[in-house]
Amino acid sequence: MSLKEKDKEVFEVVECEKKRQIEGLEMIASENYTSEAVLEVTGSILTNKYAEGYPSARYYGGCECVDAGETLAIDRLKKLFGCKFANVQPHCGSSANMAAYAAVIKPGDIILGQSMDAGGHLTHGAKVSFSGKWFESHSYGIDPETGRLNYDKIREQALEIKPKVIMCGYSAYPRKIDFQKFREIANEVGAILIADIAHIAGLVATGFHESPIGVADIVTSTTHKTLRGPRSGIIMTNSEELAKKIDKAVFPMLQGGPLEHVIAAKAVAFGEALKPEFKEYIGKVLENMQVFAKTLMSFDFELVTGGTDNHLILVDLRSKNLTGKDFEHALHEAGITVNKNGVPADPNPPKVASGVRVGTAALTTRGIGIVEMQRIAEMFNIVAENMDNAEKLAEIKAEVKEMTKNFPVPGIK
Repeated sequence: MSLKEKDKEVFEVVECEKKRQIEGLEMIASENYTSEAVLEVTGSILTNKYAEGYPSARYYGGCECVDAGETLAIDRLKKLFGCKFANVQPHCGSSANMAAYAAVIKPGDIILGQSMDAGGHLTHGAKVSFSGKWFESHSYGIDPETGRLNYDKIREQALEIKPKVIMCGYSAYPRKIDFQKFREIANEVGAILIADIAHIAGLVATGFHESPIGVADIVTSTTHKTLRGPRSGIIMTNSEELAKKIDKAVFPMLQGGPLEHVIAAKAVAFGEALKPEFKEYIGKVLENMQVFAKTLMSFDFELVTGGTDNHLILVDLRSKNLTGKDFEHALHEAGITVNKNGVPADPNPPKVASGVRVGTAALTTRGIGIVEMQRIAEMFNIVAENMDNAEKLAEIKAEVKEMTKNFPVPGIK
């Protein structure tokens, strides 16, 4: 019996989201579209199998097939990033970070990570997160003049507080990260260095960004975003000692049965990322963002740091007298999806924010190129100038719908 026949209400939810994805422009920097093969495995019968433990060391019988799938994922991940050890069981990036902390520090220890308003993630020490509740968390920011990391200031702070862990890698930072400088700071204060590359994993895997493998002690990531896999997490290291601690932190400390259908889907995505076409794709992601950012700035939009080195930009809307919340809503009415985001020294609370974060990974997956990116930047400007003009927003939405007809979403028929 089909889903439509079995549960019409849930079927309608799926159809609603399908329509939204097909007809809209997805520009949330942390989102992407998986391949049809990844979708197929994610929804496969592998979801039926319990497999607590690790390949060849399970607490359940009948795991020989999922052992093969998980081993494939591990081997492909190690090849993709050039790491010696990998754990593919974390359910998401947050749980990967939780396990990384749990492997090397205990509650009450000092951690140093980037502040939320400077582009950091909740799990980097935010007070509302476990990372800010379980540990004595301190935050570093960015230079108020340049919007960039100031490594000298970070070093001074690290020398003062002597953290056990330094976390680097961000959710809303548009510039390259110097992992080697973080390594030097960590060495000077005797800290473990964890690099969270959730956003830039696809760039790292293809050589468009410096790799933290072999520089940071532990590297964590999600597997969606620029890696274009299922929504999940991973942990990597070159240390055999840390690998054993990480494995124990993931299971049995923090998780039970791994999601073997998702792990097999990760194996598919890692296999796809190992192909030359994936590097070409990431190159186009970056090209699209450069064109979009420059066109947006031509309409007097202000970008944090004045541009970008990666797949995302952070737009500061204060010069336009707009809030992130209002602009996000207006763009939504025009068929374009972004997320409101805080900017450095933001006077507004997070639920309002003074900026929006915008990415090009998902649009590039659909085949959208630089000509369309220029027009989309123009659409942003039209929306900004017509925030309360329902007719004008509807016109843009109709244009968006027409544009997307030429760029199908993978796996959606």
